[in-house]
Amino acid sequence: MSDSSPLPPVRLLPEAELARQALATPLLSRAARLARWAGPDTRVASGGELLDEQLPAAAEALGLTGGDVDGDDAAALAGEAWRVAVDTGLVEIADEEEGTVAPGEELALLTSGGPQDVLNLWLTALEATLADASVPDLDGLVEAVESGGEVDFSELDWDPDAEAEFLDGVLGNLYLLTVNEGGSGDGPVPLPALAASMIVPNGVGVPTNDMMEQVSDAMMRLDDQFRVLEPVGLVEYQPVDEALMTDAEEALADDGPGEPVVDDTDVTRYGMVRLTPLGLYAMRARFQEAGIAAPAVGDLVDKGADALLDGTAGFPPSAAQAETEQWLARRESLDAARELLAAARGSDRGAPLRRLRCQQALSLVGPVAEPALREVLDDPELGGLARVWLTERGASDVPAPSEAMVFWLTIDTVAAQLAAEGNSAELRALVEGLAQQHGGFFAAAWRVEHPATADVLEAMGRIHPDKRVAKEARKAAFKARSQRGPGAS
Repeated sequence: MSDSSPLPPVRLLPEAELARQALATPLLSRAARLARWAGPDTRVASGGELLDEQLPAAAEALGLTGGDVDGDDAAALAGEAWRVAVDTGLVEIADEEEGTVAPGEELALLTSGGPQDVLNLWLTALEATLADASVPDLDGLVEAVESGGEVDFSELDWDPDAEAEFLDGVLGNLYLLTVNEGGSGDGPVPLPALAASMIVPNGVGVPTNDMMEQVSDAMMRLDDQFRVLEPVGLVEYQPVDEALMTDAEEALADDGPGEPVVDDTDVTRYGMVRLTPLGLYAMRARFQEAGIAAPAVGDLVDKGADALLDGTAGFPPSAAQAETEQWLARRESLDAARELLAAARGSDRGAPLRRLRCQQALSLVGPVAEPALREVLDDPELGGLARVWLTERGASDVPAPSEAMVFWLTIDTVAAQLAAEGNSAELRALVEGLAQQHGGFFAAAWRVEHPATADVLEAMGRIHPDKRVAKEARKAAFKARSQRGPGAS
């Protein structure tokens, strides 16, 4: 991910629940069963893989024989589970020459370790599975082995680093689609949309035929990869309908290459994928390991109000509220209100947004916080905010604000909205309403002694659709900058 902007916060399940889910994933649970099944007679090859003649017994130990799974598939599943058992340290090679194995030190952690121990084992299993998912069909690899015993990647038309990077990018986009406000949330994402997010540049209205062909190819690769990743518990995946592949092959044979046909009436036939709760946990861990800030709701509950207000400044509204609710739940309401108000003061560029987050946090606090709000009624930065809170709750004896306080609060509010949302539809409506309700707004607003006055007025000049009003706003911004003197921003 090249975008340097911070990731939205993710909501994670408690570690104990995630560990329970990790133990229940097909791949890790099978690996654990094979680690307990292995004994003195178990033999492995030089690479640690089970000998071919032992795969049927391993498959039987996993309960894979005698059902719908054929012998070859059962052996493949057993071999895969065994590799994970070795990779995670659930079994160890006791004697390389003899090819004997022994229970690994990590095996006991599955029953006696804490949730973090279990999750670390699962993450190791995931990394091994991600590496497997980036490898093309093994038959192609065998055919590409040269006489020297090395794989000729050029004949395979496969770049392992590029393939791993592509899969990382896909999973990163899936994470963003899940955690972004207005994204998929807990719902699945259509495979064509996910593939297109990697192929079609932003802003392209109608993809070209070449782009569509690349999307189609990417879908087929991802279909194989998500089938590999589902048993480890990273994703839930509804595969591409095999009938579609048959139809595409027949169309190719009849008409030659062309633009893929997509039946918009049933997009689910083209594959649907979602990150599981474990998948969200894993992707966040991988981002953090790569040095990318990946916040989670609940990170700020033990920190002060200053960290809460600054930390949630860039959060989407629902995530900011969830974080604030957790923070408030650990504190006495009146003390929390006083701490929030103290942290909301300031004249730096981030102060207006801090005050907006403070106002939103205080809206979650009950009437018990009233003394804290009354204590700041005369505060030039917090007095307007306090009056709004008290009035909305029907408090008595709330002093009327001065005109100067009303204008200061207005500038502060618009500055906060600009920082939070940019030129949003809500902000445009606010700007139009201000100009309409107060005929002399700009004549007075430029005199407001607020650090953001000039910037706010300039923004109002850009936003307001009426050219005459916009011109008034720009003139007021010029006056505000002149009043502040040389060097004013």
